Amino acid sequence: KSCQTASIATANASAQARNHVDAQVQTEAPVPVSVQPLSRYNVPRLAAFLRRVEAMVIRELNKNWQSHAFDGFEVNWTEQQQMVSCLYTLGYPPAQAQGLHVTGISWNSTGSVVACAYGRLDHGDWSTLKSFVCAWNLDRRGLSPRQPSAVVEVPSAVLCLAFHPTQPSHVAGGLYSGEVLVWDLSRPEDPLLWRTGLTDDTHTDPVSQVVWLPEPGHSHRFQVLSVATDGKVLLWRGVGAGQLQLTEGFALVMQQLPRSTKLKKHPQGETEVGATAVAFSSFDPRLFILGTEGGFPLKCSLAAGEAALTRMPSSVPLRAPAQFTFSPHGGPIYAVSCSPFHRNLFLSAGTDGHVHLYSMLQAPPLTSLQLSLKYLFAVRWSPVRPLVFAAASGEGDVQLFDLQKSSQKPTVLIKQTQDESPVYCLEFNSQQTQLLAAGDAQGTVKVWQLSTEFTEQGPREAEDLDRLAAEVAT
Repeated sequence: KSCQTASIATANASAQARNHVDAQVQTEAPVPVSVQPLSRYNVPRLAAFLRRVEAMVIRELNKNWQSHAFDGFEVNWTEQQQMVSCLYTLGYPPAQAQGLHVTGISWNSTGSVVACAYGRLDHGDWSTLKSFVCAWNLDRRGLSPRQPSAVVEVPSAVLCLAFHPTQPSHVAGGLYSGEVLVWDLSRPEDPLLWRTGLTDDTHTDPVSQVVWLPEPGHSHRFQVLSVATDGKVLLWRGVGAGQLQLTEGFALVMQQLPRSTKLKKHPQGETEVGATAVAFSSFDPRLFILGTEGGFPLKCSLAAGEAALTRMPSSVPLRAPAQFTFSPHGGPIYAVSCSPFHRNLFLSAGTDGHVHLYSMLQAPPLTSLQLSLKYLFAVRWSPVRPLVFAAASGEGDVQLFDLQKSSQKPTVLIKQTQDESPVYCLEFNSQQTQLLAAGDAQGTVKVWQLSTEFTEQGPREAEDLDRLAAEVAT
């Protein structure tokens, strides 16, 4: 036989269960619920109770009506759309391996290149530390987030950075050593264009910020302005042989500050006031705001004529720029920003974790917001939305405020670093207005894409800004 087993028996059946039952529902039969009749209420007693409590209820309602407890609160019935998303996470591994922080950030004039400065903002002698300036072209095909399109090695830590307003490849940087340098990123083999060198004119302290300014009478020619904690504000012009030459200089001396507010007395001999940040008015090219180590903003002018009472050596006469002193923060200021939409408004942020909104016309701030329990390192107005600004905190977040929505709390809180290490710098992109870049203590630059909510102006936004500026500080 070809098979030694018994033949297989098969059978077809419509169901394999022994017993089957069809039912319309699989639940147990419902039990009817008995409804209790409502007891009749006592109308005279209810009326007497309402009369008794009326005055107290009206008093509480009036008190609630005047309360500010729910200012800025909005009921949001619609589902929250994603207002911010991370487009790029950029970094330079050799700099990150050295433990360097991103200390400065800047967009070039076309808005397609973002550059960052690597250095250290914390304590320690970083003057001999080799550091870097790196740039990424976001429009280039095949962008590699960990391979910058340009890398410049710098002999001292770079603390601040600013792209030229019209030359897309020229960038200025301020060093820990006090020097100011200008590089051309389109020349990778020899990028250095100009430098101040270490002369009597050079800053003796680390450079806090650099800014490009048009030369008076030459709208297409620019100078570099630098500020530092040595109390000097210096204007440099690039000349032949790779040299930045000092053209004008200013010195902040405590005795010459306008006494608009009570300032703490400094020890004898400590006369210089350290400048930590600078911002120029969009409406008056001579007017600028300085942030100081003492925590008070100063309104200053490039047109100031008074000589500075200082013995600091200089090849040009140093002048006293301060015109007005504003009420101080609770610690040094790290950033200031002038409104692009209102000639009198500016923001400041500092180590006290507060952002102050000031009017140029009065010493006390119009408003003060505590955004962090740690330092605030940067604050910037939006270039396209009059009532929007961003701030970077020592707790690792970037906070976006829309004052049209709330004057108390951020509209969006972006977590930049997972370990809550500080965010040191941020810049809006004035050309590609949906982009915001921020740099942190992990050596990372993140480029965030903002929704149209942060890039399209509201119908009454300019009027709301005017109303805000017209408020008198209480």
